Amino acid sequence: MHLYGIRVFEQRETPARKGGGQAGKRLRAIAAVMLTLTAGVPPGFGQQAVQGAGAKNPERQASELPGAPAPVLTQPLDLRSSARDFSRPSHRLLGNPFNTFKPTTIPKASFANSVRLTDLVKEGKIYLSLSDAIALALENNYDIAIARYDLDIADTDILRTRVGGAAGAPLGAPSGLITNTLGGSASTLSTGGGPGGSTVGSGGAGSGSAGLSLTTAGAGPTPEALEPSVTGNLNYDWASAPSTNFFTGGTSTTDTYNVTYNQGFITGAAFQFVWDNTRATNTNAFATFSPQFNSQFKAEVTQHLLQGAGIWVNKRFMYQALNDRRIADSGFRQQILYTVNQVESIYWGLVQAYEDVQSKERALAQSSQVASDNRKQLEIGTMAPLDVLQADQTVASDKQGLISAQLALNYQQQIIKQAIARNLNDPALSAAAVIPTDRVSIEEIPEEKQPIEDLVKEAFQQRPELEQAVLTLRNDEITLKGARNALLPQVDILAYLGGSGVAGTYNPACEPVFGTCPTGGTGGFGSALQNTYNNSSPDKGVGFNITIPIGNKYAQSVQARSLMEYRQAELRLEQLYTQIRMQVVNQQFALTNDRALVLASKASRDYNQQSLEDEQKKLHLGASTTANVLTQQRSLATAEDSLIAAEAAYAKDRATFYQILATTMQHYGINLNDAATGNVGTTPTVPGLVPAQPGKEPTTVPPATPPASPPPPPQ
Repeated sequence: MHLYGIRVFEQRETPARKGGGQAGKRLRAIAAVMLTLTAGVPPGFGQQAVQGAGAKNPERQASELPGAPAPVLTQPLDLRSSARDFSRPSHRLLGNPFNTFKPTTIPKASFANSVRLTDLVKEGKIYLSLSDAIALALENNYDIAIARYDLDIADTDILRTRVGGAAGAPLGAPSGLITNTLGGSASTLSTGGGPGGSTVGSGGAGSGSAGLSLTTAGAGPTPEALEPSVTGNLNYDWASAPSTNFFTGGTSTTDTYNVTYNQGFITGAAFQFVWDNTRATNTNAFATFSPQFNSQFKAEVTQHLLQGAGIWVNKRFMYQALNDRRIADSGFRQQILYTVNQVESIYWGLVQAYEDVQSKERALAQSSQVASDNRKQLEIGTMAPLDVLQADQTVASDKQGLISAQLALNYQQQIIKQAIARNLNDPALSAAAVIPTDRVSIEEIPEEKQPIEDLVKEAFQQRPELEQAVLTLRNDEITLKGARNALLPQVDILAYLGGSGVAGTYNPACEPVFGTCPTGGTGGFGSALQNTYNNSSPDKGVGFNITIPIGNKYAQSVQARSLMEYRQAELRLEQLYTQIRMQVVNQQFALTNDRALVLASKASRDYNQQSLEDEQKKLHLGASTTANVLTQQRSLATAEDSLIAAEAAYAKDRATFYQILATTMQHYGINLNDAATGNVGTTPTVPGLVPAQPGKEPTTVPPATPPASPPPPPQ
């Protein structure tokens, strides 16, 4: 037994001393007393009682949070981009064991566009539906491609934790959103989570998202090293020492062959087997054997009784890694929701820019027609020069508006390309105009009239942010248990068994100083091995190692801090529920308002269209003026702009509504496995769309500035 590192109980048996006698009986009595004291330690020793609701169950110190539907786990579990499972070793021990030392190869990243995009390029144009845009994003978008690696990275953590020991501490699963695609907008929340980081006391206070302190993950005793290891030591030593007296000096050679085997177990036990062998020669006359063979072994088993004892404590990193793997799945689903919403927002921005160019072309055509008619009337003397100048000014303003709209359309086309393609260096793709073929329908979706509590409940079950926060809380509970276990003193029981043997040839350099020198010998290395394991010279015993930190300040600080961080995470989780509720309420109101705005804008556009036609008829009959016609044209253009913007806002908000409810994939028919592999077998189908009305495609090249019109003739 060890008390503060001092061995107080050990029995060593040699051929000259076998049996125990009275001393052995006293030592065994001491061991029995220590076992009785250890067994009498109360189960809750070293653990602080929790005040409040959690005190009823010290193993689960969760607060009584308000009731809410539990989030549904992302399905299917363990998404992967390929058939390879990185949670398992790449090579098995069966077969060629040297394969375990070979490095793992990861396929090179692809920077080529999918065939789907190539097939859409026809005659220098890309006629793009929203469904195709989403499918292309799932195949080509860089944000999604980067997020796919997180799935396999989380698997490597599972493999890592199976090693046990300090090396088996999980590194954590990356689950943050990747938002490097330009354009669009999406609604997201920061989940925060709870204790993070890799080790306790690694330096710095640490601050996570949403103001949470993230420092105590991994608190608790270091698990046993579960992966066995073999250490070998082969050494040859030749030494020649000068003689300083009759008994010293000579030349010696020593061959060492030592092997050590270590193995930990999930119960908190550790096994070590040491086997040492030497072969030594010596020219000194007083050496008994030359060569001399020594062999000895020692097998020792140690079991933690308090700190570090139990299957749960030694497998807690594995449990955390499995939770992190689910967090990675949820994070990937959140990435899909975010990117799909972003691409849809970009698409409706493209539609808005496309229709804006068409509107500006119609406005320019109308103002140009009025200016042409005015000039003809000026030539025959029925129109004042000031009216001609006013019409020309309107034409110039419309041209400037068209140029701005065309430039905006060109930019939106580039934005949509970078969201759905990987390689924009292809000249054909880079120069191709993107023609959106879908328009949004303003038919009411069922969610607009659904009771708000039903929508909130659905969002609580589907939102990946909540799923991640709940899984992180589970990891935090594991951290709490580890921190509580670290409060206990270290009490280990150990048992060991060893033996040693000596053999060799009597030294031929022996000098008969005190008599005759023996001849022959006791055998070679085989004899030494036989003597080692035949119990002729055993070394065996049992004992205890006890370490009691006086004050236990470090463990107390870690346990208290981990519990405080857990309380922070609980508050953040409940705040997350509140934020999601407000998002759902706000988005339902916004969608209803957007629909009303679209209907009002349509009515305004129709009214101004009819007013312009009436004013043009009056002008032909001489009952109106050019100024009135131009005013009506401006009103119509403004009404069309308002309608285009209202329809785009409604389409974007509808997509955001699905994202807030986290039901985008269900509504669009997106297969999460296809998204994980990047091979979309079935094109998503977006409901609530109508085809674009046939008409003249707008030009994307700004119109050339015509030569200045000649001044009107003098009166």
